[in-house]
Amino acid sequence: MSKTARIFSIILMIIPSLMLTMSAIMKLIGTKEVVEGLGKMGLGNYVFLFGVIEILSVALFLIPKTCKIGFLLLCSYLGGAMSIELASGQAPMAAVFIAVLWISVFLRDKAMFLPAKKAETK
Repeated sequence: MSKTARIFSIILMIIPSLMLTMSAIMKLIGTKEVVEGLGKMGLGNYVFLFGVIEILSVALFLIPKTCKIGFLLLCSYLGGAMSIELASGQAPMAAVFIAVLWISVFLRDKAMFLPAKKAETK
């Protein structure tokens, strides 16, 4: 991977990670806006749990050895967030995060998205 692509993939990894970490912290401390927003959707009882899941997923995503499982967990979490946003008539902002995560992981490890090559036997 070229140096430019590597730097770009790191930036694309860090930006959503910071935003999701900030979101998780807001859920963990129970800010009024977050509690009210999730409460309107009937999810007010799960604010702290969402924060824990979010922070753990981001941590796994940032550790190179657990990046793949973190990526899977973040995409799953954000997919659920996107479905809630769509069901409540909001713009699906989670889709932007998912797209950025996919691009950053693709730049970091293309093999994750390509089929495995079969070993040739003679």
